[in-house]
Amino acid sequence: MKKLFLILLLLGAGGAFYFCQLYEETGERAAERGLKLYGNVEIRQVLLGFRVPGRLDAIYYEEGQRVSSGDLLGVLDPLPYEIKLAEARAALHQVRANLDKMERGYRDGEIRQAAARRDQIQVSLNQAEREHKRLSRLFSQNALSQKDLDDAAAKRDQLRAELASAEAALTLTQEGYRTEDVKAAEAAVELAGARLREAENALADTRLHVPAEGVILTRVTEPGAVVAAGQAVCALMLKKPVQVRAYVTEPQLGKIRLGMEGKIFMDSHPEPVRGTVSFIASEAEFTPKQVQTEDQRASLVYRVRLLAEEDGRLKNGMPVTVVLEYD
Repeated sequence: MKKLFLILLLLGAGGAFYFCQLYEETGERAAERGLKLYGNVEIRQVLLGFRVPGRLDAIYYEEGQRVSSGDLLGVLDPLPYEIKLAEARAALHQVRANLDKMERGYRDGEIRQAAARRDQIQVSLNQAEREHKRLSRLFSQNALSQKDLDDAAAKRDQLRAELASAEAALTLTQEGYRTEDVKAAEAAVELAGARLREAENALADTRLHVPAEGVILTRVTEPGAVVAAGQAVCALMLKKPVQVRAYVTEPQLGKIRLGMEGKIFMDSHPEPVRGTVSFIASEAEFTPKQVQTEDQRASLVYRVRLLAEEDGRLKNGMPVTVVLEYD
C-alpha cells in the first residue's frame, strides 16, 4: 500500500513538472516568434450613485454578485419627489386652464353684460343732455342760477366719459385678450411643462440601474443613510473591456502596430488568452514601479494597451506576459 502511494506521488510530481515545463516552453517558443512584453491586467471600474439626494431605501445586490445591464441596483425614498411631481402637475393644469381661457376669449354673457352697461349709460346721458338743454333755456330767461346750470353740465360731461369707457370695455371684450397676454400665458405653460418633466426625471432618478454587465465590488453605503447627489453607493467592475497595459522600449516601438495580435500568458493558467493591440502611446514615460521588466526601471518606455478576449481568467491588476506575434 505504501509503495502504491509512493508511486502515485512520484507520478503526480512528474506530471506537475511536465506541466510547468510545457507552460515555460510554450511561452519561450512564442517569445522566439514575437515580441515579449510585461504588463498588468486593467478592468474598468465604475462608482455608481444617484443623480438626486435622498434617503437610501434599499440596495439589492451584495459584493461579488454578478449584475446585468439594466438591473435595478437600489432605490431612494420616492415620497418627496412624488410630492414635487404632484405640485408640478397641478401648476401645469392651472396655467393651461388660464391659456385656454385667453384663447377662447370672453364668454357671450360677459359681452352682453358689457353692452348692457354701455346702453344703460347711453340712456342716462341722453336724459342728462335733455335736462341740460331745458336748464339752459331757463337760464337764458333768468329763471335759473348759474350753479344749477353748471351742475347739469358737469353731470352730462361725466356720463359722456363713462359712456366712452363703457364702449372701450365692450370693444376689448369683443376682441378678446391681447396677443401679448396670450403669448405670456403660452410661455407660462411651457415653463410649467418643463418643471413637470424635471420632476418626473427626478422621481425616475430615485431608482439606480446598472449601466453595464459586471460584478459588484463594494457596497459603499447601506440602506437608511442619507446620500448626496452623485455620492457613490456601489463600486462596479465591468465585465468588458478587459485590457492589458504593457510597455515597450523605443527600439521595440517600430515593431508593433495597431491591430497586431498576441498572446497573454498568466502564472495561474497554462493556456494564454488572445489579445489585440488597441492603443500605442505617442509620448514616452518612465517605467512604472509595479511593472516587472528585464530592462532598467528608469528607462523611457511607451505605453501599449491590448484588448483581451474576456473569459474570466484575467483578474484586475494581475501581472502578465504578452507575446506579440509577427506576421
